Amino acid sequence: MKKGKRYTAAASLVDRSMSYEPAEAITLVQQTAKAKFDESVELHIRLGVDSRHADQQVRGAVVLPHGTGRTKRVLVFAKGPKADEATAAGADFVGADELVAKITSENWFDYDVVVATPDMMGVVGRLGKLLGPKGLMPNPKSGTVTMDITKAINEIKAGKIEYRLDKTNIIHCPIGKVSFGQEKLAENFKTLMDAVIKAKPAAAKGHYLRSVTITSTMGPGIKVNTTKLG
Repeated sequence: MKKGKRYTAAASLVDRSMSYEPAEAITLVQQTAKAKFDESVELHIRLGVDSRHADQQVRGAVVLPHGTGRTKRVLVFAKGPKADEATAAGADFVGADELVAKITSENWFDYDVVVATPDMMGVVGRLGKLLGPKGLMPNPKSGTVTMDITKAINEIKAGKIEYRLDKTNIIHCPIGKVSFGQEKLAENFKTLMDAVIKAKPAAAKGHYLRSVTITSTMGPGIKVNTTKLG
């Protein structure tokens, strides 16, 4: 597919045969973000694991120190006092069976994260085929199945993101906006990379970090040198 002049000009700043140190890569991603809007900055991390095996899954959540630049809409499945707690903590949508009906009948997905109390998972489980493929199913590993609803909502609103492997063994995660500047992007980059490295499965063999690429929404991919990352 033919690329536009703006993309071609941005791509000319990047040496495709080179892996850049993280600070250099972040500088480049800012220089190559030429769109007229504040582009998101994303990391794409290819791991030396096989996601088809349960003991080689890499999944978790981390609170980025400077958030992602986007306020997430939180839906909470809870009843009684826990529902009241969710509302007080700033959840955008709170409910139980009526939310299941709305999602099922209207194909409703106007939210970014789903949180549930453990006692609601029997209800939420009915939505597995709808929420699962979109990465919205609550999970204890990501802190979205919990009795501490207030903490979960506060962390999500503060910039908590979930990372998980896709079918090609790559993790795709936002780490902020171009407007954040070098220092904030670097801190978010380090926080996510540290979490992924710490989550290395015991069953993983060989080189764990196969490749790390940083890119803006409309910009070219920039390879990061993984030698010093772990």
